[in-house]
Amino acid sequence: MKPDLAVLYEHPKWFSPLFYALERRGVAFDAVHLSSHSFDPAGYAAPAPVVFNRVAMSSFLREPEHGIFYAQALLSHWEGNGARVLNGAKVLALDSSKARQLSLLARLGLATPDTRVVHRVQDLAAASRGMSYPLLVKANIGGSGAGIARYSSEAELAAAIADKTIPDSIDKVLLLQEYVPARGGSIIRVETLGGKFLYALEVETGGDSFDLCPADACIAQPGRPAIGMKAVMPSPEIVEAAEATAQAVGLDVGGVELLIDDRDGVARFYDINALSNFVADPMGVLGWDPHDRLIDFITAAINEKAQK
Repeated sequence: MKPDLAVLYEHPKWFSPLFYALERRGVAFDAVHLSSHSFDPAGYAAPAPVVFNRVAMSSFLREPEHGIFYAQALLSHWEGNGARVLNGAKVLALDSSKARQLSLLARLGLATPDTRVVHRVQDLAAASRGMSYPLLVKANIGGSGAGIARYSSEAELAAAIADKTIPDSIDKVLLLQEYVPARGGSIIRVETLGGKFLYALEVETGGDSFDLCPADACIAQPGRPAIGMKAVMPSPEIVEAAEATAQAVGLDVGGVELLIDDRDGVARFYDINALSNFVADPMGVLGWDPHDRLIDFITAAINEKAQK
């Protein structure tokens, strides 16, 4: 007999809180590990009526033979054969492209950092013309702050191109982006569930640190500096923008990141993150556990699927 839910995951430890919450609520589920998975494209069976995608963009840091692109094919296959996939193939495709994310944010009328997209390292210098330094070079597919470097001048960027020390992206797409000074030295991460506001955090940037994941799974790493964070209530305009973004993506659960530009006070949106394994110490930071509402959302999806 099939379980009600399958959770597709890659990291061996990150989702213990999710699995515990599902077990505590009595939700029958199968944890499907991506790394060793294979499928028959002529087959019709999904592992469960509802599948929850928990594939991390940082998986390429842990395995050279990562499963990001494989997961897109797999989730599309399951969706095509009738499964309800939470954060499905369309969401994963957007999650795995910062360029697509920025394009969507701009179409929604939201302010973003000035950015150019290239697919050859040698074109970065030409793309930088007319932009103001310092500039960031970002890998199109990144995770946990990987694949981001800051350059203070045209000469510094040119030297990195010549020395072949420019960040790489596993899809060979790079973003050249203005460095936006964050007001108060922090960014804001708005978490959404079902396209609606769930909670928001103000997370300290720590200067030039780009690894700002606030979850237990990210914080509990040897040698990783502590991240300062606190719960905040953003302006109604920011909440509305985050909800509109989540709904445009079809994001079942995930975060939208922005910062307040210290130069002009404009909220600039720069990242959409579909993983969201929630905040460390939720009771201490938020006063409640977001996993409770996530399980409510999942069980509602299971019940809706059962009625069809």
